[in-house]
Amino acid sequence: MIESYVNSPVVKSFLAGSLSGTCSTLLFQPLDLVKTRLQTPLAVGQSPGGIVSVVSTVVRNEKFVGLWKGVVPSLQRTVPGIGVYFSSLHHLRSTFGSPDPSPLESMAMGACARAISGVTMLPITVVKTRFESGQFQYKGVCHALVSIHRVEGLRGLFSGLSATLLRDAPFSGLYLMFYTQTKKFVKSSGLCDESGPTPIHHFGSGVVAGFAASVVTQPADVVKTQMQLYPRKFQRVSAVIVHVFQKEGAAGFLRGVVPRTLRRTLMAALAWTVYEQVMTSVGLK
Repeated sequence: MIESYVNSPVVKSFLAGSLSGTCSTLLFQPLDLVKTRLQTPLAVGQSPGGIVSVVSTVVRNEKFVGLWKGVVPSLQRTVPGIGVYFSSLHHLRSTFGSPDPSPLESMAMGACARAISGVTMLPITVVKTRFESGQFQYKGVCHALVSIHRVEGLRGLFSGLSATLLRDAPFSGLYLMFYTQTKKFVKSSGLCDESGPTPIHHFGSGVVAGFAASVVTQPADVVKTQMQLYPRKFQRVSAVIVHVFQKEGAAGFLRGVVPRTLRRTLMAALAWTVYEQVMTSVGLK
């Protein structure tokens, strides 16, 4: 029975997604930290400077290793989170999907799988964001979870839920749509041989999809960060939108767009490349 469980396609999808998540999280954590630091001062109307200024400040005050602050909760969120995403996506595709999915079907599948993953891992996401901001002195992930629950209750652990879903579900839906359509274009244009797309083709398709999806969902990421850092000040999405617009105008919703786009694009491209290769090697592709 254990062997049949381990050989389950859903379990293999989970493990493949977790492996890809580990690699990409370790590589790109500094970009996530910089993005969070750029967005942190929005609530008080301060300016942290640009990317170079933030990196310099972090290295000066927290040493080079400070750029990886928050990597533990990032791993605890991303590794199982990506595993849940890919296993949910595999189940949805095999149960409800078609062999040649339309753009709308791909978008729906990606959004549903990410919604499942996002809700499941949200408490760890809250902890990760607060670690990266540098404004909270938690001793560890467990201490942070207990402290947040004690002071803010369950609402604190799930702060920013609506904004997170507004960011992650559309991102994954758009990403999967762009990714599958780009791969179809690669095949139909003769850019790959009869054996199918190579890892380079997968990575290239992921970069295109990640860039497009990241830019479209950037405003929701700004809103999500503010709600998770300042849950007492911002309890509704509309309150954050009004505040950011009053402080910085439309440009405020693009705060941190460069490091986030770089991270999400490269991370998603790497995750999908590793996932596709692992799934092929275990006979599920």
